[in-house]
Amino acid sequence: MNMLAEASTKDISQAVNPETFEESKKVAQQGGNVAKVALQELEARTGKKVVTGLNAKEVLQDKNKK
Repeated sequence: MNMLAEASTKDISQAVNPETFEESKKVAQQGGNVAKVALQELEARTGKKVVTGLNAKEVLQDKNKK
């Protein structure tokens, strides 16, 4: 999700070309919103949560035990 937010923010920034900190802040919020909408859409379509409290290292260890 972070990569999508960052890529979206970069693309929006290039299109809008913000000149002030406040404009850049709005662009960053828009990029984050793109990722949020994508997350919500994915969860709605799959019926599963994408982001969990699980630690990737622990998940991999659990898989290796089985």
